[in-house]
Amino acid sequence: MFRIRAVISPSFLEAVLLTALIIITMGVCIIKFDSVPHIPILLAILLLLFYGLVKEVPFKKLEEGLVEGSKAGLGAIFIFFFIGILISSWMMGGTIPTLIYLGFQFISPHFFYAIAFLITCVVGLSIGSSLTTVATVGVAFIGMASAMDISLAITAGAIVSGAFFGDKMSPLSDTTNLASAIVQVDLFEHIRNMGWTTIPAFLISLVGYAFLSPNKEIQQLDQITAFQDGLLQTGMIHWYSLLPLALLVALSLKKVPAIIALALTSIAAIVISYFFQSFSFAEVLHILFSGYTSETGIEAIDKLLSRGGMNSMMFTIGLVLLALSMGGLLFTLGIVQTLLMKIEHALKSVGSVIAASAFTAIGINTLIGEQYLSILLTGEAFQASFKKVGLANKNLARVMEDAGTVVNPLVPWSVCGIFITSVLAVPTLDYLPFAFFCLLSPILTILFGLTGKTLTYITEK
Repeated sequence: MFRIRAVISPSFLEAVLLTALIIITMGVCIIKFDSVPHIPILLAILLLLFYGLVKEVPFKKLEEGLVEGSKAGLGAIFIFFFIGILISSWMMGGTIPTLIYLGFQFISPHFFYAIAFLITCVVGLSIGSSLTTVATVGVAFIGMASAMDISLAITAGAIVSGAFFGDKMSPLSDTTNLASAIVQVDLFEHIRNMGWTTIPAFLISLVGYAFLSPNKEIQQLDQITAFQDGLLQTGMIHWYSLLPLALLVALSLKKVPAIIALALTSIAAIVISYFFQSFSFAEVLHILFSGYTSETGIEAIDKLLSRGGMNSMMFTIGLVLLALSMGGLLFTLGIVQTLLMKIEHALKSVGSVIAASAFTAIGINTLIGEQYLSILLTGEAFQASFKKVGLANKNLARVMEDAGTVVNPLVPWSVCGIFITSVLAVPTLDYLPFAFFCLLSPILTILFGLTGKTLTYITEK
């Protein structure tokens, strides 16, 4: 059932105690002592290694577990490299500055959060990538919110909600395809079935963001005008600077692999940059690695536009490797398997099966911080339980997305949580209360499971 085989079978009590100790260690270090997630994860790895040695597991087996766990993140790591390049190239080519400038032309503080949510929903749905949406359009909205002096936390919450709505519902999304493939459900049937929980979560979120949006005229009109003038003075604001965004959407619709799409749009942005500024080849290479540095002399603009580069992704990549390595050890030592098997044997009713699968997906996200493993393991572990209570597999696919895909950005040490924090410069715990869509999705899927509403049974056609 599991990709990594367990070498021992710990007792349920040992598995619970170790899991609790790891979560407490992470929570205390990150929340109380404001530590970066890397150190508590490393401490957890050392704890698991010590436990394995006490249980007389050969160190070579433990080392193999670390390596096998990290392998699951190699695909994501290469995408992160290209996203870093994408951001710096889109700065060079004026794509992100032009998006920000246009945003100021058409967007006011009235319903700002709702508009940010809607636009990121559309972009996320179009390209099927939450992280790319956050790193491009999301950065633009954060820039606008900063200039208008409105809440960055609520803005980030709206961006994250919209981006993960798209990641969840787009037929181009890797998580959506993964969830449907694991439980062998038609992709579009899976998307239609998710509408039962997604549409209510979307509507409630939209109303919430509209209610929270500023209802008074902003006072810093001169500041915003100066900000727009400063953007114009960079010489980077051009209609053709939006061509890389159009190209990215087109390539995504053609289902071009993410790495190739990101590379081609980055090249397009670099070519466009030569229409209004000249870089030597050495300068281009430096910018792609270290990020674009704005030197307009206007502090607010320079702070906003100086970002990107492969090097900016190293923090996230290091976290991915550590988190997945820890996950590999948890499987090698049989801890995850013991917990999942214990839960599976206790399930008897429809409501308990759905609640258990949802909490398992949330738990794996919290413990390991990786949404793909959350989707994969929940799907593998609960198919038999869903069949036992007569539920069709598309119910499980929906739970995997409602409690797996959209919960990951809410975990401070998760892959998505750290990536979003590094790109938007808003801490995960700050935007978490305002990521309405991500918070509502697991609640609704559990609620519908307990009430029996919107469920499909195996006997139904």
